[in-house]
Amino acid sequence: MENETVPSYFYFTLFKGYENVRILYFLLTIAAYFVIILFNVSIILVIFKDKSLHEPMYLLMSCLFVNSLYGSSALFPRLSADLLSTTHTISRPACFTQIFVIYTYAISEYTVLTVMAYDRYVAICEPLQYHNIMTQRRISVLIFSAFSWSIFCMSLVIYFSIRLPLCGNQIHRLYCSNWSVVRLSCVSTLSNNILGFFVTVTTVFLPAAFILFTYMRILLVCRKSTAEFRGKALQTCLPHIINFVTYSIATFSDIALSRFEPGQIINAIALIISLEFIVIPPLLNPLIYGLNLPDIRRKILSMMISIKVGLSP
Repeated sequence: MENETVPSYFYFTLFKGYENVRILYFLLTIAAYFVIILFNVSIILVIFKDKSLHEPMYLLMSCLFVNSLYGSSALFPRLSADLLSTTHTISRPACFTQIFVIYTYAISEYTVLTVMAYDRYVAICEPLQYHNIMTQRRISVLIFSAFSWSIFCMSLVIYFSIRLPLCGNQIHRLYCSNWSVVRLSCVSTLSNNILGFFVTVTTVFLPAAFILFTYMRILLVCRKSTAEFRGKALQTCLPHIINFVTYSIATFSDIALSRFEPGQIINAIALIISLEFIVIPPLLNPLIYGLNLPDIRRKILSMMISIKVGLSP
């Protein structure tokens, strides 16, 4: 193992070839980050300030928006700086910190969506028992568990990855991803692969299966119910369904991308696929929930009118 090293920095290779348009991409990145912050913070404030929205469904939505802000903070500021830089390097500690934040965000997105699916299942399939089941204490435990599981999983992943001796320092991404670092290993990564499989199954496939199961049960209940009941059920479930499908496609695309060797896929496609699961949900979630849920939509319009009146001379 003559070439074994512990690199003090990593080099992002996907920035090559975009030097002439980096200012344009920088402006787009800043604009996207500003919109994400504006949209997500606006709905969080609406839910926080209005006591009529202090219900499990809206509290879980707030968790989703907070998670979006958390995940975005690991990508956009760093990406903006790299677009203006000519070196495109990141220190080893910063790289593993970015991996931890981005992937705890990714896992938490699924765990929170799973809790939201359970909430909708109880509300529609057990309406008379809803308030007895979804107590404040249970919601707190579910939210704590959703975020704790992601922290536990990624702590294990980082521990196994950081111990690997590496034979290179080039990452074929715009940010640090765990598999991009692991594939640089000079030794067998069997233990990392087994752990990665365990984490993927428990944080992606099992939650996805549970969410699909809850919606099958919801569909069965809706088939036997009135048209009015089906309309209300669809109105509260549709944003969650859209969110789940969108995020699943983005996540599975990223998982598939990680199996390709650098150079096997066109850089532009690799760039888009690698950013989907971090960029699309934080941008779309506030729009999906804000436009589809009447309570949120009314409160936002009311807040905008109040701000407009306050600014009027």
